[in-house]
Amino acid sequence: MGRHTWGKTVGALVLAAAVAAASGCSSSDDKGSGKPKPSATAAAKAKTVTVEAATTTFQDAVTAFDTDGGCLEQEPGTCWDQMQALMAPARDLRAAMNAEKSVGADFWTEAYTLIDTMETGIAVGEDQGAPAGAATLPETTNRDDVLGTAHKLSDWLDQHPIA
Repeated sequence: MGRHTWGKTVGALVLAAAVAAASGCSSSDDKGSGKPKPSATAAAKAKTVTVEAATTTFQDAVTAFDTDGGCLEQEPGTCWDQMQALMAPARDLRAAMNAEKSVGADFWTEAYTLIDTMETGIAVGEDQGAPAGAATLPETTNRDDVLGTAHKLSDWLDQHPIA
């Protein structure tokens, strides 16, 4: 009979722990602190920068890419870091565009399309390199999608300033 009682006790403790975890019970450190937890939307809004700041950051990344020499190597994988360095501020720019209320979504259509093209190039998951004669090909590899489109987006931002 001792084993039966012990089994029920362990089972009850396991059940209690599972229920506590599923219900989101928190530790005693959270209780009574008087500070409400920030919501996910509040955290997202706090991270969103203005379109002007995001534009500057993105265009600075494009300028840095150019002044550092761009991507001269043809071998695959040699430009992945530069591609990601341009994609990160492009994503921040998209978030800032989404939050901008002074213009409608239609205003951003071309910019969204350019950022989506960059995302398509990044989605490959690696730098595919540039084949010999790439300058004469109409579409080379995912480098064009990311690096070339970043320059097009920078030009578009110059032509469509938001103040």
